[in-house]
Formats: sequence, C-alpha cells, structure tokens
Amino acid sequence: MAAANFLYEDLREWLGAAKDLGEVKTVSGANTEEEIGMATELLHHTDPAPAALFDEIPGYTAGYRVLTNFFGGKRMNMTLGFPDADSKFTLAKYFTETFNKLEPIPHKFVDDGPVMENVQLGDDVNVLKFPTPLWHEHDGGRYIGTGSYNITRDPDENWVNLGTYRVMVHDQKQVGFYISPGKHGRVHRDKYMARNEPMPAAVVVGGDPLLFLMACNEVPYGISEYDLAGGLRGKPYPVIKGKITGLPLPAHAEIVLEGFVDPKKRLEEGPFGEWTGYYASGSRDEPVFDVKAVYHRNNPIILGCPPNRPPDEIARYRAVIRTGLLDRQLKASGLSGISAVWAHEAGSSRMLLTIAINQRYPGHAAQVGHVASQCHVGAYAGKYVIVVDDDIDVTSLEEVTWAMLTRSDPATSIDIINNAWSTHLDPRISPEDKKKGKLTNSRAIIDATKPYAWKDQFPRVNMPSPERDRKTREKFGYLIKDA
Repeated sequence: MAAANFLYEDLREWLGAAKDLGEVKTVSGANTEEEIGMATELLHHTDPAPAALFDEIPGYTAGYRVLTNFFGGKRMNMTLGFPDADSKFTLAKYFTETFNKLEPIPHKFVDDGPVMENVQLGDDVNVLKFPTPLWHEHDGGRYIGTGSYNITRDPDENWVNLGTYRVMVHDQKQVGFYISPGKHGRVHRDKYMARNEPMPAAVVVGGDPLLFLMACNEVPYGISEYDLAGGLRGKPYPVIKGKITGLPLPAHAEIVLEGFVDPKKRLEEGPFGEWTGYYASGSRDEPVFDVKAVYHRNNPIILGCPPNRPPDEIARYRAVIRTGLLDRQLKASGLSGISAVWAHEAGSSRMLLTIAINQRYPGHAAQVGHVASQCHVGAYAGKYVIVVDDDIDVTSLEEVTWAMLTRSDPATSIDIINNAWSTHLDPRISPEDKKKGKLTNSRAIIDATKPYAWKDQFPRVNMPSPERDRKTREKFGYLIKDA
C-alpha cells in the first residue's frame, strides 16, 4: 500500500507546493462584484486548469487574497498526500486503503498560532473587510463561506464536528449559514434550538485543504474531523481555544469567525447557485450567526470553492473522497465481491453512484445497489445507483452507460425506493413539497450486470483480450501517442 506523504501543514504551505508543481496563476486587479466569480466558473469547467490566486483586489487592503480551483491537475494528488498517483481512480484507491486503516489521533490544544496575528473583538469586528466575491450572477448575497468549514460541539455528547455549510455575509457582524436537515451540524443546532440556547460556533475561512476535505464528506457520527486529519498526518492537529466560545480553532487557519447562533434571530438567506447546478433552495429566513470575534493571519487568504453546475471542482474532490468512503461502508456492511466503486462527478458525487462487482450469488447486484443507496455516504440526495460487472470501468460514463444499455432490461432490472433522504437543494422536489418540509425523493437501483442465472451464456464482448490489448499497444501505441 502506498504511504501518504503530505507536503504541507496549512493553506500557505499547500500554495507553495502547488506553485512548485507549476499549477498556480496569480490574477491581479479582478473585482469581487463579478470578475472573481466569472474566472472561477471558467476554471471549474476547464480540465485541466490551474489554481488561481486573486491579488490586488479593488477596494480591499493590499495583500488580502482569494484562492480558487485548488483541487485539480497534479495538485489533487499532492493535496491528498499521494503525489505519485497516476489517475483519479488510483488516487481514490490509495486514499481508501489509508482511510480504512486510519486510527484517529485526538487534536491538541496549543497556546498560539499564526491565526492569532490579528484579533478583533466586540465593536472592532468587521466581516466586510475581507474580499468576499459574488460568486454567481443571481446569488442573493456574498458568500464568504464556500471553501470554509463550520465548527460546532454537541451539547449532550461533547464531540466536535466540522461541516461545510455555505456562509452568507449579512453585514459587519452577522452571517448566516444554511444546513440541510440530518447533517451533523444541523443535529447540533437543533439540540440548542430545542433548549432555546445560543449555539457556540466558528467558521474557518481559508483552512488546511486536507481538513476542508475531511469536513465536506460523510464521516462517522461522533468522530471529529480534526482527529481524522491528525490520523492521516500521523500527529495531533494543533488547535487554539477560542476566546469567546472555547471551541477548538485551527492554529494555522487564515481567517476564523467566532460567535453564537441565536435561536430566535433569523434573516433572509439565499438564493445561491448550488452543487446540483441550480438555484434550487430559493431564499428564506435562516438562523443568524452573530460574530463576536475575528482572528486572521497577516495578508489573509480566502479559500473559495463555490459550487457550479457539475462536473466542477466540488465534484472532483468529492468524487475522490466519497468514493473511498463508499467503498469502506459497503465492505463494512459485510458485502463481498466489491471490485470498484465511483461517485460520479456528473452527479456531483452524490446523485450517481456506480459499483462493479464479481457476481457470487443470485440477488448479489440488487443487494449491493440497495445498500449503496442507503448507507450514510449514499443516502443524502442520491438518485441513481448502477451496479455493473467487474469488466466495466466504473469511472467511465461511456462504459457504464454501455453496460446499462446492453445488460439491463427496463422492465425487470430497475428497483425503485421511495421517501428517501433529500434536501431543499434538489431541484426535482416541487415548491409545494418544499413549503411543507417534505424533503424526500426516490431512488433507482439499476442492475446492469449480466443476469446471474445465465451469465455464462451471455454473448461475448467484442473487445480484445488483455494480452492482445497489451501487444497492440506495444506495437502500435505510437499511433495514438499524441492523440
């Protein structure tokens, strides 16, 4: 198994490593009103494309910067600690193997860190000082939290969660963040709401990319993402006790907002162009986060990861991470014969899951498909699960679609699950159901494997054998070398 090798400890060291790869371009003079969002969308839909560091932003203090499109090219491998991975599938495989053997290491409190270079408390708090872009032309406001993660603590069980929830700027001292029902941060918030108590919270803007990736994916309930990141790095994650809430704040973060969510205060939030590729959640009153303290490094960097229509940057990083987590959960359920899985970028890693299996008994494909659709990784906002034989490349939409078209029968190969966990962000849920809070959808489980009862009699595939393919490439590979 490949060993993880992280070349960075925080966003600044990550930026240095990405520059060493030649995959960072600096853009000077782009404005927050339109241009940073425009450029980011272009980068998200151009593969490969560099990361962009926006500097000298009009109207803001010199040195205040915005970094976008961090996950792409060779820096994908570098970010996850496997710089030598030769493909996205290999990267997911290496990460899965490492994550499956991971032992969490508890985070460690330290006395000081770079995030404390500048501290604003009380009347000095001003979130508007940071160059927050209007990411999409129809957004209802500026979102400082796209490549951010929010820190909360369970009031009953005392464990710390890091979750990625969009954060909209209301004014100098108020921001709002939307959290879908069922998410761990929402579970924490609902508990405080039930007690009619303000929820302590913090928003990290410009944190360690590894920790951000841990925060934006489904990890087991009750385990802190700090401790998983520590386990991956092999040492405790350094945190500082917040002056206002006592929450653990990353010592090397660029910007941290700290304060409380008032159970009685709400302001209009949204709309926001989301990961489904739509403005599906509209705008409505959402809880407000009162910012009581701001901590930031000198010349701070906002990490911007706004969702765009998939496949985009969010789809790229979620596909790699969520593929590994899906593989882990399927195998943990006791399923055998799992050859490969992929959470497809076209569905932003949620709405289309593909699993390749080595069929071992009747009903094997149906069992795998149903478990994949309802395990923790697959349950939220899923739509389609396609199970294929292990001769199919699950990362290739063309191969998966070919298998579905030739090995499935529409009348007998599709199972439907109703009333599954979804979200306001699902554009297919009607406005009436959203108003009623009916946030459920259906799932299709498509068995695109050769029918088990007569799979040995299924027509032979018209493709060369592995040995013939090897010989062909050795002799004639020069014909396609530059294609």
